[in-house]
Amino acid sequence: MTIQQGANATGPATTAADLQARAQAVAAIAAAHADSVDSAGRFPAEAREAMRTHRLLGAAIPIEFGGEGASIRALADVCYTLGRACASTAMIFAMHQTKVACLVRHGRGNDWQNGVMRRIAHDQLLMASSTTEGNNGGNVRSSAAAVEVDDDVVRLDRAATVISYGAEADGIVTVARRAVDAASSDQVLCVFLKEDYTLERLSGWETLGMRGTCSSGFRLLAQGGAEQVLKARYADIHGQTMTPVSHILWSSAWTGIAAAAVEKAQAFTRTAMRGAGGVAPPGVLHYGRAVSGLKQARALIGQSLDRFEAAGSDPAALSAMDFQTAITMLKVEVSELAVSTVMSAMRANGLAGYRQDGAFAIGRHLRDVLSAPIMIHNDRIVANLTTATLMAPVAASLRD
Repeated sequence: MTIQQGANATGPATTAADLQARAQAVAAIAAAHADSVDSAGRFPAEAREAMRTHRLLGAAIPIEFGGEGASIRALADVCYTLGRACASTAMIFAMHQTKVACLVRHGRGNDWQNGVMRRIAHDQLLMASSTTEGNNGGNVRSSAAAVEVDDDVVRLDRAATVISYGAEADGIVTVARRAVDAASSDQVLCVFLKEDYTLERLSGWETLGMRGTCSSGFRLLAQGGAEQVLKARYADIHGQTMTPVSHILWSSAWTGIAAAAVEKAQAFTRTAMRGAGGVAPPGVLHYGRAVSGLKQARALIGQSLDRFEAAGSDPAALSAMDFQTAITMLKVEVSELAVSTVMSAMRANGLAGYRQDGAFAIGRHLRDVLSAPIMIHNDRIVANLTTATLMAPVAASLRD
């Protein structure tokens, strides 16, 4: 439970260009191992080591705690770059940075939480996410397990349906009921480091795609200090940080997968036209649809980044119905667009895209991106949003 302070209290600010250059270096390594990660369903260890070497894991930690203060926009670009190389690596980075954002925005000022941030920056710790539990069907706003506090010691026994890359992480950020007598929706966010917990495997991770995230189920048995529970209500953390950051970073990763598929469709179409004396192949219409889908997804992410940056740390702006609707639907719309874009790229390439081998194969990209509308199911998201908006007035004009 002791937090080491790290070598330096401050570090140099990063530039978006510098961070992107380092992301490209990591992406090259991730791409070299992506097929192996997928076929074996193994954790992308080489990419994780590259992220540590190039110090991507602590990029968003504030400068005062030894990080670089990277912006959400810069992190989204990294997710897009990694998504083009290895989908699992991109999602691991996105989930880690979402948890870091929660610490930075809601844990700052607590000595223990400040120390965690220093360790993430100095030691390049990888933080896992545990929000899905038992039979709640992925409803992260409902918890069964509760934290128990006794003489400033906190304990948690949690049956997690999935903990993404849990066995490989250096720490876990998880939600739980505030107390044994609290309602399922009265939640807190807890931070545990590897020395604070044990994991007992409950289920494996044999999936169609995103196989390298290794999101097995575990029983999480944790014990730490009471200061390892963030004081902020999880309801506020969820609305102001967890949802917007995760939706932006996930969407950027999925759009990166789509970009990789479009690039293969472009290469196939060019090759086919050269071989046919300039005559376009039969699937060229689908290539055009793929290009359009990619542009739409990128535009939606850009709009959401603008909204999130404009809201800043203002709770009222972040909680406003218009913002919450837009940031919630970002995940739904981009996930669907990413799937249709990759499918269009597959159809553009025809049999060359359908094959599992060859330079124009798109099967891995399609299997990976199919996770987008299913993991944290779009139907649940839309149903919850519908309930929230039933009492809101319908806009009377385009200016409202």
